[in-house]
Amino acid sequence: MGMNLIPASDSSILVIFGDEITPVVQKSVHALFHALQAAQDHRIRNLHPGYVSLLVDFDPRAISHDEIAALIQSAKPSPAQDTELQTPAVEIPVCYDSDFGPDQADVATHTGLSISQVIQKHWSASYTVAFLGFTAGFAYLSGMAFELSIPRLATPRRAVAVGSVGIAGNQTGIYPTVTPGGWRLIGRTPRQMFNPRRIQPSPVMPGDRIKFVPIDRREFDRLLLESAG
Repeated sequence: MGMNLIPASDSSILVIFGDEITPVVQKSVHALFHALQAAQDHRIRNLHPGYVSLLVDFDPRAISHDEIAALIQSAKPSPAQDTELQTPAVEIPVCYDSDFGPDQADVATHTGLSISQVIQKHWSASYTVAFLGFTAGFAYLSGMAFELSIPRLATPRRAVAVGSVGIAGNQTGIYPTVTPGGWRLIGRTPRQMFNPRRIQPSPVMPGDRIKFVPIDRREFDRLLLESAG
């Protein structure tokens, strides 16, 4: 797949792979992200993957736009080098108890599905971490069933509980900290999705595959207690 490289500032360059969110485009974004990350080039200060692009932030005192462009071109992996699909999925337990999913009924009404169908379609899909954003550790996940697409809340909540699983548009994600939010909440995970004290604060990274595993309230309470211990 071709890349379009556009200078974004005096210290960044935007690599665009397409104008539509597709599995092929996202796979290309993640492949380049991991290739540049593995290179550990000190001249690259940060990498910001998106749905169809990768923003490369670099030190302009150490490397020019032309040089970083050449580096990006040389780092682009071939299809044979891409091992993303061979990695095991990260399993995330989710309790779909109604107490944790205050918007389940709204989603069911909007989609014409029953609440049980909404829940089944959500956990049975295979997801990919498109990128981390919005707040520390918030993973935007692609791969949700199109039947579950629903607009954000007209008025966002002032505080969404840690671990809440929400959907908005054709995306799903997990709130890693207490924060305002306008996504429709349908469940909650007891798993800690962000811990600044860990070497890798987030347990998932762009390109990781995610699989939700439904659990009951008793298992949720047990795992929550275990993670707090």
